[in-house]
Amino acid sequence: MILHLSTWPEIEAQLRRSRTIVIPIGSTEQHGPTGLLGTDWLCPEIIAHRAQASCAGILVGPTFNIGMAQHHLGFPGTISLRPSTMILALRDWVASLSLHGFEKIYFLNGHGGNIPTIEAAFSEIYAEASYVRHRAGLALILRNWWQLPGVEALARRQFPRGHGSHAEPSEIAVTQAVYPDSIKIAECKPRIAPTGPIRDAVDFRARHPDGRMGSNPLQATAGHGEELIALAAEGLAAEVERLAAATGRG
Repeated sequence: MILHLSTWPEIEAQLRRSRTIVIPIGSTEQHGPTGLLGTDWLCPEIIAHRAQASCAGILVGPTFNIGMAQHHLGFPGTISLRPSTMILALRDWVASLSLHGFEKIYFLNGHGGNIPTIEAAFSEIYAEASYVRHRAGLALILRNWWQLPGVEALARRQFPRGHGSHAEPSEIAVTQAVYPDSIKIAECKPRIAPTGPIRDAVDFRARHPDGRMGSNPLQATAGHGEELIALAAEGLAAEVERLAAATGRG
C-alpha cells in the first residue's frame, strides 16, 4: 500500500491493521558522470515499493528526497538541507504520522551522509516525547538499504574491485534496473576513482573532480540491480513483518 496513492479512509482502515509505516529517505546529489542525481532516494524508494508489492501488510509513505549533502554542492544539480533544517523537517514528519496513530516509523535510507542528522533528529523527537510525557510506544527505526540482510555481501561479490564509497556500481545498478531509459554512458578516468576524506564542497570537488570516491560505476548492469532489489526487498518485508508481529498489530 502506498500512502500518497491512497485516500484518508483507506489509511484510517490501515491503522486498524498496522501502526507501522516505511519512509524511503535519501538525497538529491551528484553521483559521478554516470549516476543519476536522484540515486540516493531512488534506491530506497524502489526497494520499499517492491517490498510492498509482495507483502500486502506494508505501508510505504512519500519519499524524503532531499538530504544533508553539503559536500556535493560543488556539482550542479545537488540540493542540500542544513542538518538543523533536516532535523526540523523530520520532527514534523514524525509528529504528523504519530498524531494519527503510527507508532513504528521505519526510515529506509539511501545516503550515508544523512545518518548523523537522522540520528540527531531521533534524539530530539525522543527528548521532546519524554519532556511532555507523550504516550508510550513511538519507535523510530533507521536502516540503510545496503545493510539489509545479505545485500552488502552480494554487492561485494558482484563488484569485488572498484565498489568504492560513492557513485558505487551497486546503487547505480539498482537505478538501471528500473529506469533503463535513463542509463548514462560516460568515460571514467581513472577507471577506479581515488578515495579521501569528506569535508566542505570546495575540498570535495578538488579531491574528487568527477564526483566518484573509490568506485568504478561502469561495472553496473541492470541485471546486477535486479538481484540487489530482489534481495533487499525480501529483507525489508521480513523486517517490517517482524515489527508488526512484535506487538500483534504492528
